[in-house]
Amino acid sequence: MSDTTLTARTWLAQGPAGTIGWITKMPDGYTFTLRNDSQPRSVYPSLEVAKAALQASLVPGSDRPEFVEH
Repeated sequence: MSDTTLTARTWLAQGPAGTIGWITKMPDGYTFTLRNDSQPRSVYPSLEVAKAALQASLVPGSDRPEFVEH
């Protein structure tokens, strides 16, 4: 018998009005979901690329969100 624990790594994207979305570590990279999305977006090769893609998906002129590991 083996004891297997699945640990997901998630970073919340927080702006002035609260949580905008989140980035999740996947086996093959990182994906993000905005608060109103029904499904995650594409898979990106690194956390930094996923952060940039999330920010690029926001309304032009939006403040850069703060990313907090959760």
